[in-house]
Amino acid sequence: MDVDTYLRRIGIRERPPATLQGLRALHRAHLLAIPFENLSVQLGQTVTTEIGPIYEKIVERGRGGWCYEMNGLLGWALEQLGFDVTRMAGGVMREVMGDAQMGNHLLLKVELPEGLYLADVGFGDGPIEPLAILPGEFSDGRFGFALSEPETGWWRLHNHPQGGAKSFDFRIAPADESLLASKCAYLQTSEMSPFVQNLVCQRHTLEGFAMLRGRVLRRLTPDGTEDRLLNGTDELLAAMRDHFDLNVREAASLWPKIAARHEAMFATG
Repeated sequence: MDVDTYLRRIGIRERPPATLQGLRALHRAHLLAIPFENLSVQLGQTVTTEIGPIYEKIVERGRGGWCYEMNGLLGWALEQLGFDVTRMAGGVMREVMGDAQMGNHLLLKVELPEGLYLADVGFGDGPIEPLAILPGEFSDGRFGFALSEPETGWWRLHNHPQGGAKSFDFRIAPADESLLASKCAYLQTSEMSPFVQNLVCQRHTLEGFAMLRGRVLRRLTPDGTEDRLLNGTDELLAAMRDHFDLNVREAASLWPKIAARHEAMFATG
Protein backbone atom coordinates (compact mmCIF):
# COMPACT_ATOMS: atom_id res chain seq x y z
CA MET A 1 0.00 0.00 0.00
CA ASP A 2 1.27 3.43 -0.91
CA VAL A 3 -0.07 6.72 0.43
CA ASP A 4 1.05 8.65 -2.67
CA THR A 5 -1.12 6.37 -4.82
CA TYR A 6 -4.05 7.14 -2.52
CA LEU A 7 -3.35 10.85 -2.87
CA ARG A 8 -3.42 10.54 -6.66
CA ARG A 9 -6.74 8.68 -6.34
CA ILE A 10 -8.24 11.77 -4.68
CA GLY A 11 -6.51 14.27 -6.97
CA ILE A 12 -3.74 15.51 -4.67
CA ARG A 13 -0.27 15.61 -6.22
CA GLU A 14 1.89 16.45 -3.19
CA ARG A 15 1.78 15.23 0.37
CA PRO A 16 -0.05 17.80 2.50
CA PRO A 17 1.36 18.79 5.90
CA ALA A 18 -0.05 17.30 9.10
CA THR A 19 -1.90 20.52 9.88
CA LEU A 20 -5.49 21.69 10.02
CA GLN A 21 -5.15 23.03 6.49
CA GLY A 22 -3.80 19.66 5.34
CA LEU A 23 -6.64 17.80 7.07
CA ARG A 24 -9.23 20.01 5.42
CA ALA A 25 -7.68 19.48 2.00
CA LEU A 26 -7.61 15.70 2.39
CA HIS A 27 -11.14 15.47 3.79
CA ARG A 28 -12.66 17.54 1.01
CA ALA A 29 -10.68 15.86 -1.79
CA HIS A 30 -11.59 12.38 -0.54
CA LEU A 31 -15.31 13.18 -0.52
CA LEU A 32 -15.29 14.84 -3.93
CA ALA A 33 -13.41 11.92 -5.50
CA ILE A 34 -14.74 8.77 -3.81
CA PRO A 35 -18.43 7.84 -3.53
CA PHE A 36 -20.18 6.30 -0.56
CA GLU A 37 -21.67 3.06 -1.94
CA ASN A 38 -22.87 -0.37 -0.85
CA LEU A 39 -22.51 -2.29 -4.11
CA SER A 40 -20.40 -4.99 -2.48
CA VAL A 41 -23.16 -5.71 0.03
CA GLN A 42 -25.80 -5.76 -2.70
CA LEU A 43 -23.69 -8.16 -4.78
CA GLY A 44 -23.08 -10.52 -1.86
CA GLN A 45 -19.37 -9.71 -1.61
CA THR A 46 -17.79 -9.71 1.85
CA VAL A 47 -16.84 -6.31 3.27
CA THR A 48 -14.19 -6.05 5.97
CA THR A 49 -12.79 -3.50 8.39
CA GLU A 50 -9.22 -4.52 7.44
CA ILE A 51 -7.20 -1.90 5.57
CA GLY A 52 -5.61 -4.23 2.99
CA PRO A 53 -8.82 -5.20 1.18
CA ILE A 54 -10.18 -1.66 1.60
CA TYR A 55 -7.12 -0.13 -0.08
CA GLU A 56 -7.26 -2.65 -2.92
CA LYS A 57 -10.94 -1.98 -3.53
CA ILE A 58 -11.01 1.81 -3.35
CA VAL A 59 -7.52 2.83 -4.47
CA GLU A 60 -6.54 0.09 -6.90
CA ARG A 61 -9.97 -0.77 -8.35
CA GLY A 62 -11.46 2.72 -8.25
CA ARG A 63 -14.49 1.80 -6.16
CA GLY A 64 -16.15 3.55 -3.23
CA GLY A 65 -17.32 2.14 0.07
CA TRP A 66 -19.29 2.64 3.26
CA CYS A 67 -18.14 4.09 6.59
CA TYR A 68 -15.86 1.22 7.66
CA GLU A 69 -14.05 1.47 4.34
CA MET A 70 -14.16 5.22 3.72
CA ASN A 71 -13.03 6.27 7.18
CA GLY A 72 -10.78 3.24 7.46
CA LEU A 73 -8.89 4.36 4.37
CA LEU A 74 -8.75 8.02 5.39
CA GLY A 75 -7.55 7.09 8.89
CA TRP A 76 -4.76 4.95 7.47
CA ALA A 77 -3.71 7.74 5.09
CA LEU A 78 -3.72 10.35 7.86
CA GLU A 79 -1.46 8.15 9.98
CA GLN A 80 0.91 7.68 7.04
CA LEU A 81 1.08 11.45 6.67
CA GLY A 82 1.93 12.07 10.33
CA PHE A 83 -1.45 13.00 11.83
CA ASP A 84 -2.46 11.93 15.35
CA VAL A 85 -5.56 9.84 14.58
CA THR A 86 -7.90 7.74 16.74
CA ARG A 87 -10.62 5.47 15.38
CA MET A 88 -13.91 5.94 17.27
CA ALA A 89 -17.18 4.02 17.24
CA GLY A 90 -20.39 5.88 16.51
CA GLY A 91 -24.06 5.05 16.67
CA VAL A 92 -26.21 6.34 13.80
CA MET A 93 -29.71 7.05 15.17
CA ARG A 94 -28.72 6.17 18.76
CA GLU A 95 -30.79 9.25 19.59
CA VAL A 96 -33.91 7.28 18.63
CA MET A 97 -32.95 3.60 18.91
CA GLY A 98 -30.56 3.48 21.85
CA ASP A 99 -27.17 1.96 22.59
CA ALA A 100 -27.74 -1.07 20.36
CA GLN A 101 -26.81 1.24 17.47
CA MET A 102 -23.26 1.74 18.71
CA GLY A 103 -20.64 0.43 16.33
CA ASN A 104 -22.75 0.90 13.19
CA HIS A 105 -20.51 3.84 12.28
CA LEU A 106 -16.75 4.38 12.24
CA LEU A 107 -15.38 7.91 12.58
CA LEU A 108 -12.04 9.55 13.31
CA LYS A 109 -10.67 11.90 15.94
CA VAL A 110 -7.71 13.97 14.78
CA GLU A 111 -5.68 15.81 17.43
CA LEU A 112 -4.14 19.08 16.25
CA PRO A 113 -2.59 22.10 18.00
CA GLU A 114 -5.91 23.89 17.40
CA GLY A 115 -7.80 21.17 19.30
CA LEU A 116 -9.70 17.96 18.60
CA TYR A 117 -11.33 17.53 15.18
CA LEU A 118 -13.91 15.08 13.90
CA ALA A 119 -13.06 13.67 10.47
CA ASP A 120 -15.85 11.67 8.86
CA VAL A 121 -15.95 10.81 5.16
CA GLY A 122 -18.26 7.84 5.74
CA PHE A 123 -21.60 9.35 6.73
CA GLY A 124 -22.75 9.71 3.13
CA ASP A 125 -24.35 13.14 3.33
CA GLY A 126 -22.46 14.68 6.25
CA PRO A 127 -20.17 17.73 6.27
CA ILE A 128 -17.60 18.07 3.51
CA GLU A 129 -15.16 19.61 6.02
CA PRO A 130 -13.74 18.20 9.27
CA LEU A 131 -15.13 19.99 12.30
CA ALA A 132 -13.86 21.06 15.68
CA ILE A 133 -15.33 18.92 18.46
CA LEU A 134 -17.06 21.82 20.17
CA PRO A 135 -20.78 22.38 20.79
CA GLY A 136 -22.60 24.67 18.41
CA GLU A 137 -24.06 25.12 14.96
CA PHE A 138 -21.93 25.35 11.84
CA SER A 139 -22.08 25.28 8.05
CA ASP A 140 -19.87 23.52 5.53
CA GLY A 141 -20.67 26.22 2.99
CA ARG A 142 -23.66 24.30 1.64
CA PHE A 143 -25.70 22.88 4.53
CA GLY A 144 -26.12 23.51 8.25
CA PHE A 145 -25.09 21.02 10.95
CA ALA A 146 -24.65 21.04 14.72
CA LEU A 147 -22.70 19.31 17.48
CA SER A 148 -24.18 18.90 20.95
CA GLU A 149 -23.48 17.06 24.21
CA PRO A 150 -26.79 15.32 24.95
CA GLU A 151 -25.38 13.36 27.91
CA THR A 152 -22.22 13.45 29.98
CA GLY A 153 -19.42 11.93 27.91
CA TRP A 154 -21.48 11.79 24.71
CA TRP A 155 -21.40 13.89 21.55
CA ARG A 156 -24.07 14.08 18.86
CA LEU A 157 -23.69 15.21 15.25
CA HIS A 158 -27.00 16.62 14.01
CA ASN A 159 -27.29 16.19 10.25
CA HIS A 160 -28.72 18.85 7.94
CA PRO A 161 -32.54 18.79 7.62
CA GLN A 162 -32.47 17.12 4.17
CA GLY A 163 -30.10 14.39 5.37
CA GLY A 164 -30.87 10.71 5.28
CA ALA A 165 -30.08 9.93 8.94
CA LYS A 166 -31.01 12.46 11.62
CA SER A 167 -27.88 12.11 13.77
CA PHE A 168 -25.12 9.95 15.15
CA ASP A 169 -23.63 9.77 18.65
CA PHE A 170 -20.07 9.01 19.76
CA ARG A 171 -17.71 9.08 22.72
CA ILE A 172 -14.20 10.49 22.48
CA ALA A 173 -12.45 7.17 23.06
CA PRO A 174 -10.70 4.50 20.97
CA ALA A 175 -13.15 2.18 19.23
CA ASP A 176 -13.76 -1.38 20.31
CA GLU A 177 -12.51 -3.00 17.10
CA SER A 178 -14.39 -6.23 17.77
CA LEU A 179 -17.63 -4.24 18.01
CA LEU A 180 -16.92 -2.52 14.69
CA ALA A 181 -16.17 -5.87 13.03
CA SER A 182 -19.35 -7.48 14.37
CA LYS A 183 -21.53 -4.57 13.29
CA CYS A 184 -19.87 -4.56 9.87
CA ALA A 185 -20.78 -8.24 9.51
CA TYR A 186 -24.35 -7.68 10.71
CA LEU A 187 -25.03 -4.74 8.39
CA GLN A 188 -24.04 -6.76 5.32
CA THR A 189 -26.00 -9.91 6.19
CA SER A 190 -29.13 -9.03 8.19
CA GLU A 191 -32.40 -8.62 6.31
CA MET A 192 -33.10 -5.73 8.70
CA SER A 193 -30.09 -3.78 7.43
CA PRO A 194 -30.91 -0.89 5.08
CA PHE A 195 -27.69 -1.71 3.21
CA VAL A 196 -29.03 -5.19 2.47
CA GLN A 197 -32.47 -3.89 1.56
CA ASN A 198 -31.51 -1.34 -1.06
CA LEU A 199 -28.77 0.02 -3.32
CA VAL A 200 -27.24 3.25 -2.03
CA CYS A 201 -24.72 5.53 -3.76
CA GLN A 202 -23.90 9.06 -2.59
CA ARG A 203 -21.26 11.52 -3.71
CA HIS A 204 -20.38 15.03 -2.63
CA THR A 205 -20.33 17.82 -5.18
CA LEU A 206 -19.30 21.43 -4.71
CA GLU A 207 -23.00 22.36 -4.76
CA GLY A 208 -24.38 19.51 -2.64
CA PHE A 209 -24.86 15.80 -3.25
CA ALA A 210 -25.69 13.26 -5.91
CA MET A 211 -27.70 10.38 -4.46
CA LEU A 212 -28.98 7.08 -5.76
CA ARG A 213 -31.37 5.03 -3.64
CA GLY A 214 -32.78 2.13 -5.56
CA ARG A 215 -34.41 3.57 -8.70
CA VAL A 216 -34.38 7.20 -7.53
CA LEU A 217 -31.51 9.42 -8.66
CA ARG A 218 -31.49 12.68 -6.68
CA ARG A 219 -29.55 15.91 -6.96
CA LEU A 220 -29.60 17.75 -3.63
CA THR A 221 -28.50 21.37 -3.18
CA PRO A 222 -29.40 24.09 -0.65
CA ASP A 223 -31.99 25.25 -3.19
CA GLY A 224 -33.88 21.94 -3.13
CA THR A 225 -33.97 18.54 -4.78
CA GLU A 226 -34.36 17.14 -8.29
CA ASP A 227 -35.44 13.51 -8.61
CA ARG A 228 -35.37 11.21 -11.62
CA LEU A 229 -36.75 7.70 -11.74
CA LEU A 230 -34.44 5.26 -13.51
CA ASN A 231 -35.89 2.79 -15.99
CA GLY A 232 -33.87 -0.34 -16.61
CA THR A 233 -30.32 -1.56 -16.34
CA ASP A 234 -28.89 0.77 -18.98
CA GLU A 235 -30.03 3.85 -17.08
CA LEU A 236 -28.80 2.37 -13.80
CA LEU A 237 -25.31 1.72 -15.14
CA ALA A 238 -25.20 5.11 -16.85
CA ALA A 239 -26.22 6.90 -13.64
CA MET A 240 -23.58 5.06 -11.64
CA ARG A 241 -20.93 5.94 -14.21
CA ASP A 242 -21.89 9.56 -14.83
CA HIS A 243 -22.74 10.66 -11.28
CA PHE A 244 -20.61 8.39 -9.08
CA ASP A 245 -17.69 7.42 -11.35
CA LEU A 246 -18.53 3.75 -10.82
CA ASN A 247 -18.07 1.24 -13.61
CA VAL A 248 -19.43 -1.98 -12.11
CA ARG A 249 -21.09 -4.01 -14.84
CA GLU A 250 -22.20 -6.66 -12.32
CA ALA A 251 -24.65 -4.10 -10.93
CA ALA A 252 -26.94 -4.88 -13.86
CA SER A 253 -27.89 -8.08 -12.06
CA LEU A 254 -29.38 -6.01 -9.23
CA TRP A 255 -32.09 -4.40 -11.34
CA PRO A 256 -34.88 -6.96 -10.69
CA LYS A 257 -34.39 -6.60 -6.92
CA ILE A 258 -34.24 -2.79 -7.15
CA ALA A 259 -37.40 -2.62 -9.25
CA ALA A 260 -39.28 -5.04 -7.01
CA ARG A 261 -38.39 -3.13 -3.84
CA HIS A 262 -39.41 0.17 -5.42
CA GLU A 263 -42.78 -1.28 -6.43
CA ALA A 264 -43.32 -2.69 -2.93
CA MET A 265 -42.38 0.60 -1.25
CA PHE A 266 -44.45 2.87 -3.48
CA ALA A 267 -47.35 0.67 -4.59
CA THR A 268 -50.75 2.28 -4.27
CA GLY A 269 -54.21 0.88 -3.96
